[in-house]
Amino acid sequence: MGLDKEECPEFWELRLYVAGQTPKSIEAFSNLKKICETHLEGKYRIEIIDLLENPELAKGDQILALPTLVRKLPEPVKKIIGTLKNEEKVLVGLDIRPTC
Repeated sequence: MGLDKEECPEFWELRLYVAGQTPKSIEAFSNLKKICETHLEGKYRIEIIDLLENPELAKGDQILALPTLVRKLPEPVKKIIGTLKNEEKVLVGLDIRPTC
């Protein structure tokens, strides 16, 4: 039978909102990439949105602090604010299960 698509999504669409190349922005991206490569290998796309270049894009996902990670797919949308340093909290926050 296998796992239902809802239980184990095939693809993850992630957006990381940053404000330029600050140390926190760089750390957040580095931590996110490491987590994705470990837990979502080949099943994710990361889109970096620099609000210094495109501030109007903050409205769409209601971004209030930076850096902020937004999980667009699978739904529902989830957000995590910060550098994503605590891998366990990121996995729980994004609802990434080890069985996937």
